[in-house]
Amino acid sequence: MSERPRAAIVVTGSELVRGERTDRNGPFLAAEALRLGVEPARITIVGDRPEDLRAAFADGLDADLMLVSGGLGPTHDDRTVELVAEAVGVPLVVDPELERQIEQVSRTVADRLRRPYADFAPGVQKQATLPEGALTLGLAGTAPGIVLDAGECAVVILPGPPGELQRLWPRALEAAPVQRVLARSQPPARRVLRLFGVGESSVARALAEAGGDGDGVEATICARDFEIHVDLLAAPGAESRAEDLAGRLKSELERYVFAEDEQRIEEIVLELCRERGLTLAAAESCTGGLVAARLTSVPGASEVFRGGVVAYDDGVKQRELDVPGDMLRRYGAVSAEVAAAMADGARMRLGADVAVAVTGVAGPGGGTPEKPVGLVFLHAAGPDGSRDVRFELPGERDWIRSRSTVAALHLVRRLLTRSRHEVG
Repeated sequence: MSERPRAAIVVTGSELVRGERTDRNGPFLAAEALRLGVEPARITIVGDRPEDLRAAFADGLDADLMLVSGGLGPTHDDRTVELVAEAVGVPLVVDPELERQIEQVSRTVADRLRRPYADFAPGVQKQATLPEGALTLGLAGTAPGIVLDAGECAVVILPGPPGELQRLWPRALEAAPVQRVLARSQPPARRVLRLFGVGESSVARALAEAGGDGDGVEATICARDFEIHVDLLAAPGAESRAEDLAGRLKSELERYVFAEDEQRIEEIVLELCRERGLTLAAAESCTGGLVAARLTSVPGASEVFRGGVVAYDDGVKQRELDVPGDMLRRYGAVSAEVAAAMADGARMRLGADVAVAVTGVAGPGGGTPEKPVGLVFLHAAGPDGSRDVRFELPGERDWIRSRSTVAALHLVRRLLTRSRHEVG
């Protein structure tokens, strides 16, 4: 698959280099390139220093497609456009129509902030200044998307905010220089398997025993919280081998496979509830609302999800979830008994058919020899019964909380599908 066109992704912003923010644009652009049959050769995250940007853009022009995000704002440190133009060797020119569009947006902002437009005018002209010959993709906010034909390389420049970048991305794909690259690409056939409750090494061993990758099939195994994601990409002519490999792998690990597509576990849980006409609620202690956050990230979740109670304090567990005080004193807040009582309380208080509860010691403090950091109890209850699980998770606080959240959602899935699989 090395003969595919190659993409170099350059993500700009000193705040990313300093670790103040996490890059979301690089992974999005790489996944999109791969989907379109373009090999993502590298993702470069670079700060705002001109010398660093120059080096990154010069390297990116060696690819068939250079995808750049960030540095399109009105301030002095937004240098992407001028330095890309320098790297390509073309002058900068003001686009009058683009300037008019940005001015219109900026005047609205100025009026809202009760500031004179003169404060915005220099930035407006700066954002309307493009490499000669560049195509504009319209605005997201006040920042334009830009496509530039650089000979052997097509350059796409998009705003840094992920929402703005993703809004302009479909327009970039329609631009002639990008279409020229895509004409030489062939999207790979792709098979995916999503597994839960099995270790990465076990999946790797099963993959090897099934024949492994190679011969036109590229396999990746990625551990994400408690889940294992297997992706098989097949070059033209290798589709049947990828299909056979996926079938063998699924047969060997069938009890762990929960999806063969890109659906997230929260989407699957909501869909299962919707299919059965069930409503859902959550009662959370150590996860602090993360289960509810995952569920409500799905559009249309309100059709199923009633709500959640974050019962961090024992008094809240008693008042809002009807957990008996003597139960808390006898077993402690981190116990199977309290997890079950929390789930039952959430069902009753929130009027839900199904509820899931999480209670545990997320750390770094608060652990004891009997109940160490990482000890978590989950309980899911519904009309057809209940399921519970106890596990101890190594790692730091955020890791424990995120894994507990994923495990809670899978526990609901298992309850609704009556799977025999238990969390390992």
